[in-house]
Amino acid sequence: MREELLGPKVEGISLALVELPIEGGEPEYVVYMLSNREDIIEGIIVASTGYGLDPSGQEIKTSTLRKGIEVMLPNEAARIEPLMPDLFGLNNEFWVSFWADDVMYDKRFVFEANTIDPKKFVAIPQLKAKGIIID
Repeated sequence: MREELLGPKVEGISLALVELPIEGGEPEYVVYMLSNREDIIEGIIVASTGYGLDPSGQEIKTSTLRKGIEVMLPNEAARIEPLMPDLFGLNNEFWVSFWADDVMYDKRFVFEANTIDPKKFVAIPQLKAKGIIID
C-alpha cells in the first residue's frame, strides 16, 4: 500500500476502560477516550462494535454504536460508553476519527477478547479510577 494512503499517524490518543464503583451494587465499566495531545481536536466520531465467538463456537457481533464529540481540549477525557462484563469475552473495537489543525486522523483500538480482567487493573490518575489503557 502506498504510504500516503495510510494517513497521518495518530499520537497522544488512548482509550481506557475503567471500573466505577457503585455503592451497594456491581461496579460499572466505562470506556473513555483520553487526549494527551497539546492541541485541540474536534469533529470526533467513535464507532464501536463487539465481535467474536460464543462458547459453542457461533459467531457473535454486537450492534455498532456511534458517539460524536464536538471538541476535546488538551489533556481532556471524554466518556464514550459503558461496557457490560458479559462482553469482555469479545473483541471490543473502537474506530476513532477526529480533526486537528485541518488534518483528519483515524485509528482502530481493540480491547481483545478475554484481556479485560478487573484483577489486573491499574490506577489511571487522569480518571481517578482503576482500569486498562490501550494506545
